[in-house]
Formats: sequence, C-alpha cells, structure tokens
Amino acid sequence: MSHAGTTDGEGYGRLERDGERALVRYERRLAHAPGKVWRALTEPTHLAAWFPTTIDGERAAGAQLLFRFTDIDLPPMGGRMLAFEPTSLLELRWGPDVLRFELAPDGDGTILTFTAAMEEFGKAARDAAGWHTSLDQLERRLAGEQATPYSGERWRELNGAYTARFGHEASTVGPPQEWERVHGEAGPA
Repeated sequence: MSHAGTTDGEGYGRLERDGERALVRYERRLAHAPGKVWRALTEPTHLAAWFPTTIDGERAAGAQLLFRFTDIDLPPMGGRMLAFEPTSLLELRWGPDVLRFELAPDGDGTILTFTAAMEEFGKAARDAAGWHTSLDQLERRLAGEQATPYSGERWRELNGAYTARFGHEASTVGPPQEWERVHGEAGPA
C-alpha cells in the first residue's frame, strides 16, 4: 500500500493506494460527545443535512440498504450495512465503495476517523472533495449551525486541491453528467 497527500489542520484526507483501489482517510476532532456524533451519522433527520443520499434500511449489521440522491437525478444505489456498533463503528457498502466511520472518545469530544474505500483509483480526488464537503457540513450540523447549500464552486476548489495533493492518476474521473447539469461543468482541475 502506498501513501500520498497529507492530513493537515484543514481537515484534508490522506490517500492510500491498495492495488486499483483508493482509500481516502480523514481524521477530525469534533467538539461533541460520541453519542451526539453517532446520532448525526445514523438518524435520517441529521443525515439529510450532510450526507449526499438518504440511507433506507435497517440499522443493523448485514441489512440491505438503498441510497437515494435527493438533489441530483441519479438512480438509487444498493448497499449493505457491514458493521453497526453504536457509538463506535458504522461501516457500509455505498454502491461499489465502502464507507467506514470510527468514533473514539477524546476528552469532552470525539475523534472521527472516516475512510472511503473506492474501487476506482481515478476517482479519488473527485470523491475526496465531495466527502470533504460532506464532513464540513457534518461539523456545521453538530455545532448547531444551519447547513449551507451545497456549493459546486467549493467542490471545484477542493477538487483542485485534492488533484494537486494526490496527483493526476487519482483524478482521471470527473463528476457524473447529472452533477454537472445541476452544478455546472467541473472543468480541468
């Protein structure tokens, strides 16, 4: 497994390569107890403020899941709950990718380690920018702030930063046409 990129104070993810797979790992300290963070990760009303899809299905290991995009005309994706250990671990198959949320108490807060394992290395920068944006929204939600509308401009800025961090090979796949219809063409990173 090879490493690229860095994690810094701005919440950027770190890229690891595992064959053709990309693993992007984020670590963020959240100023909230694990129970509050867990609710934001698992309860539909909280998820709607930061996660890119709905999560329909039982909250239990092994359960079949269905993910629906609410702001982009993309077909639903299937998935499965791989691990569900309240207030410490949530892992799910999100289409072809695996998302893992690990929570560890840290004083009066929580360390969130989020890993997105992607089947296609070339989409690492694209998806890293999207997950970075989602995690920023999660932090706002936890702080009691109103979620800001999704910004294609912010995604493009982060996509450029992740392309620079991860390299061209990790940025060969751009956003879906449906995303570009809603948010404008991504253009070169």
